[in-house]
Amino acid sequence: MIVDAHNDLLLELVLSREEGKFGDLVLRHGDERLFDRYWLPRLQAGGVGLQICPLYAAEKQYARPSERVLAQEAEFRRALAENADRVCQVRMRDELDDPRLRLMLSMEGLEALEGDPGAFEEWWERGVRSVSLTWNYPNEFAGGIETPEQGLTDAGRALVRRFAELGVVLDLAHASDQTWRDVIDEEVPFSVTHAGCRGVLDHPRNLAEWQLEALAERGGVLGMMATKSFVDPDAPTIARWIDHFDHAVAVIGIEHVGLGADFVDQVVSVDLPQGVRDDGKAGLGLEGFTAPDEYPNLVEALRERGYEGDGLEAIMSGNWLRVLRETLP
Repeated sequence: MIVDAHNDLLLELVLSREEGKFGDLVLRHGDERLFDRYWLPRLQAGGVGLQICPLYAAEKQYARPSERVLAQEAEFRRALAENADRVCQVRMRDELDDPRLRLMLSMEGLEALEGDPGAFEEWWERGVRSVSLTWNYPNEFAGGIETPEQGLTDAGRALVRRFAELGVVLDLAHASDQTWRDVIDEEVPFSVTHAGCRGVLDHPRNLAEWQLEALAERGGVLGMMATKSFVDPDAPTIARWIDHFDHAVAVIGIEHVGLGADFVDQVVSVDLPQGVRDDGKAGLGLEGFTAPDEYPNLVEALRERGYEGDGLEAIMSGNWLRVLRETLP
């Protein structure tokens, strides 16, 4: 089984339904059952048993981020309702053992709270069980990588403590270096759902050695991200991606390495827009790994690199399952 800690499929479903645009990705589809048509068969074919699905509303142009997030949650509810025999939601740790495809809600950036930390309580009731504080730029709670010297605000510190009380996975992807330091001072557990290693590619979205070590000290997991900008723009291959795995394993041990692919190359369209390649891809993923049905390509490449047995299973699912069992109520 595979546990993938980050897939923006809810955002892409909303954009598909709206015939909208996100950067170079124009996503259009005529079917009502969009999740069934594209994502479900690919998740199943790739062996994904648990998918964490972020609610994302960090785009600065959204006057009411909460409305954007509600549209994504509606797609989540639709996917569950239309596939109740095959798909379920994870809210509690005992639901991790459900034989169906398990989906868990997360929140990427806290803009949907619109400055009110108390608003998270409702999202907790709706099933959000993992939260990243920022998406690159600062908000009312924390600094992102665009503001490396800005850390947690007082409201952010209070939320971080509340997450620990509730049983929410705190995700430091996209967070500034100072936010990292402030979270470390709070002495709460945390993980990173999708990033790489600066020791392989020096990029602010990747983790430095001190961040890797702090994550391991808190028992966290790094979800390895498969976006070419953060793997290696000059060598966007699975082999180069595994260099990030190797580096993390060497620094902090295999028990802290997992998956968070962050597929961004999906164009669920039969009417390809200008700027998209002839193969229907936007060119943002890796060669041979642009959708969840290509997870077998990663497994094969990891085996060729020497990963096998319990170690391979830990990367593919075991490490994230441990964090979730330790964290969820």
